Amino acid sequence: MLSKITRRCALTLGAAIVFAAVSHAQPAGPRNQGPGTGPVVAACQNETQQLCEGKEHGGGAIRACLEANRAKLSTDCKNALDSTGPGRRRNLNN
Repeated sequence: MLSKITRRCALTLGAAIVFAAVSHAQPAGPRNQGPGTGPVVAACQNETQQLCEGKEHGGGAIRACLEANRAKLSTDCKNALDSTGPGRRRNLNN
């Protein structure tokens, strides 16, 4: 009788540990994507230096600057803005 209870407790504890581990696992996806690391930074590097000097990455200042100067941007930079962040909604409306 004791061995059945011990076995059942061990199985329950094992299941709880597995559940806890799965619940706290990080979702798969891009790593190291903080301010200054995304596709807009890569595609708009020249424009950022020329048009948005002194603006800080993070908080949307660079994106707002680039959007305000949209007519002066390269095609690659415009595509990056249109395919990431708030720009994705723009593509859905077309």
